[in-house]
Amino acid sequence: MAMSDPATPDPIKNLGRGHSKQQKLLRYATYASAATASLLIATKVGAWILTDSVAMLSSLIDSMLDLVASLITLFAVRQAMVPADSEHRFGHGKAEPLAALAQSGFIAGSALLLLVEAIDRLFAPQPVQETTIGIAVMVFSIVATLALVLFQRYVISRSSSVAVTADSAHYKADLYANLGVIAALIIAGTFDMPLVDPLFGIAIAGFIAYGAWQVGTESFQMLMDHELPDEDRERIRAIALAYPDVLGVHDLRSRKSGPDTFIQMHLDFNGHLSLNRAHTTADAVEKEIMEAFPGAEVFVHQDPASTTTDMPTDPESENVKP
Repeated sequence: MAMSDPATPDPIKNLGRGHSKQQKLLRYATYASAATASLLIATKVGAWILTDSVAMLSSLIDSMLDLVASLITLFAVRQAMVPADSEHRFGHGKAEPLAALAQSGFIAGSALLLLVEAIDRLFAPQPVQETTIGIAVMVFSIVATLALVLFQRYVISRSSSVAVTADSAHYKADLYANLGVIAALIIAGTFDMPLVDPLFGIAIAGFIAYGAWQVGTESFQMLMDHELPDEDRERIRAIALAYPDVLGVHDLRSRKSGPDTFIQMHLDFNGHLSLNRAHTTADAVEKEIMEAFPGAEVFVHQDPASTTTDMPTDPESENVKP
């Protein structure tokens, strides 16, 4: 926001309000996630009892952790949508990466439990029973999970929610895990190879652990106010420098906080340029950046070019026209 015009509305007051349609989509995504996990748990419990398959158990454990993670996501999304207040001037967006970080812990825990069970079954293999029922349940699981993932993809494309992204990530992993369970049931049941079942369980545990690492890393970076990707920062600079009156850009800083994006920068203007013209240009830069990054809060400070040499700058973010 151009800082020289006191009549300009304070963007912080509007932070966290978002669009009602986006908020509804996020709520629907969390409800759908929790409902899907509950349905899959109910079907997989019966399938595991009938088949006594460690691969089926791995899928059941994963669905149980999915439900816990989905409930955390539901809470986080609701909290992140709470408008900014006097005690949280930048909103509540960090509830989302906090929830995603918690999800990564739950996912890693499920991988560990599965690994222990698979190793135990590896040294004491048992025949898999009722493979037909198990396969039917897994096919149903794949269809239900795929429908959820497609809906989550639609929501993410319109909200950029890190919590829903994390939730969707491990549901995508579930799709591959479910295919692995089907393969294990077919091979173990058809060819009488009981060792295949725990081996697939170990492989699925590794796949789940890798997903936990990815979710945890992304969430941690967001909590640490990691800068936007280099290509986004270059895009911001290019937008600002496209205006003839802007002589340079320095102290460009950016971060994401859940669904919210914050961008701030200093623009250099000719010291003899009128304040009104500099402010008008800064407003135009701000508006174009907000169009390029929907929902972003943009703060622009105007500096006379003659004084910028005395100001601390970030060498990596400084751009000056020749």
